Amino acid sequence: MRTLEEAALEASTCTLCRLANGRTHVVYGVGDPHADLMFIGEGPGFHEDRQGEPFVGAAGQLLNRMLGEIGLSRERVYIANCVKCRPPNNRDPLPDELDACTPYLREQIRLVDPHVVVTLGNFATRYVLQRQISISRVRGQRFLVGRHVVIPTFHPAAILHGGGERSPQMEALRSDFQAVRAALAEIPEPVEEQLGLF
Repeated sequence: MRTLEEAALEASTCTLCRLANGRTHVVYGVGDPHADLMFIGEGPGFHEDRQGEPFVGAAGQLLNRMLGEIGLSRERVYIANCVKCRPPNNRDPLPDELDACTPYLREQIRLVDPHVVVTLGNFATRYVLQRQISISRVRGQRFLVGRHVVIPTFHPAAILHGGGERSPQMEALRSDFQAVRAALAEIPEPVEEQLGLF
């Protein structure tokens, strides 16, 4: 079994879809390779593309703060996206682009093997759960995908664009992070698996 570093090296030269044509850097993932908690977003934005690291802009700062509120740091979790290259103008990834990146994401999940996976926003949640659902209806709930507990929540960027610190979504985000902390504290028990990406 290869390492995350070896997988990232392969991804760094990937040309399997059109997103390779406009990227500055492949944004593979960052964090603890043995983390109990993994975050999955949609795709890199402007700052992420420039720096080659996920969630480094304002949304990343909010994510870091939320981690601090549950006693964690960025270095103790693993952060990735559905696609590893920035879509033009931050549009949603197209189906063939997702297909090209799915093996990388599945391998990341297999190698990190987190107990809890948090999907950030509608797109990542629908993709990971393989269901057309609304984040506002499923946020904070637990789903089992493979051996992993998946907890959807709002994307930090949506919080910042939708009212910020005093918005109802911000309170929901805080509540969801408390649910994440509770899930991390529990010993995994075998339960019936549900369908999903991995």
